[in-house]
Amino acid sequence: MRARVLVLVTLLGFAALAAAQQAATYPVKPVRLIVAYSAGGGNDALARLVALRFRDALGQPVVVENRPGSDGDIGTDFVATSKPDGYTLLLGFVVNMAQRHHMRDVGYDPMKDFEPISMVARAYNILAVNPQLPVKTVDELVAYAKARPGQLNHASTGTDLVAELFKRTAGVDIVQVPYKGSALAANSVVAGDTQLAFGGMVSTLSLVRAGKLRALAITSPQRVEAAPDIPTLEELGYRGVEASSWYGLFAPAKTPRPIIDRLSSEMIKVSKDPKFLAQLRSQGQESISGSPQELAAFMKLENERWARVIKEAGFRLDQ
Repeated sequence: MRARVLVLVTLLGFAALAAAQQAATYPVKPVRLIVAYSAGGGNDALARLVALRFRDALGQPVVVENRPGSDGDIGTDFVATSKPDGYTLLLGFVVNMAQRHHMRDVGYDPMKDFEPISMVARAYNILAVNPQLPVKTVDELVAYAKARPGQLNHASTGTDLVAELFKRTAGVDIVQVPYKGSALAANSVVAGDTQLAFGGMVSTLSLVRAGKLRALAITSPQRVEAAPDIPTLEELGYRGVEASSWYGLFAPAKTPRPIIDRLSSEMIKVSKDPKFLAQLRSQGQESISGSPQELAAFMKLENERWARVIKEAGFRLDQ
């Protein structure tokens, strides 16, 4: 028995030493940063900003690889099943890391199949309506919707959980109309095919400033620098609707801890770069980097929150 224990301890020691040596020389080849969505979108743009700075910090190319499909599930699952050596990373998104797996079997478990590295950024959504809709405030929208249950439509790019939070909080019956992309959803509101949407900051603000949409509120906890004239839902009395589209860096589960710590440290350094911060602001995002432990704790809270919302709303996805 003692001999077996000694062998086990020795093997564990060798494994720990090998992991430490691997981390000490990491990286020795290009690193892949997987984006689970198509090129040209917000996820892709953010990944390329991070990759550029990690290239300089790590001394190796960091190649952004788009693996879209099934609203991000294909690319996310690809990383979950990749070799845990630090050479395949994921730019995780709130949809895939805290929401979809509560609605269908996605093939991966965000809480078990990944090692959190660091938060990267977050952005908020703007509640905007077609300018022809006779409402100029959220209270007016709620009153208008209550007088017409089931007659208003809101555009989405899937199951819009932020909109569902708002509808539950405001007590309104507004029908969700899904579109295959954010541009199509926004255009449907502009055209009047739907009446409102919770759109991404950058694209929605451009349409608001062009007079094609009217902004009523934003889902941030405080007013944001890019749109200081837009009130938050919180300050308007619609509490509990504060929600962000957040992004984090993840590696496959069992990636050596020294590698995770190195990547987290580099992300925290990147987040303090003024040029990086300015580029995030230009995309309507803000930096929120932190330790692996902080991301893990945040993930737990987000999963608990969205699981509750999804269960109470009875959401299930067929695909």
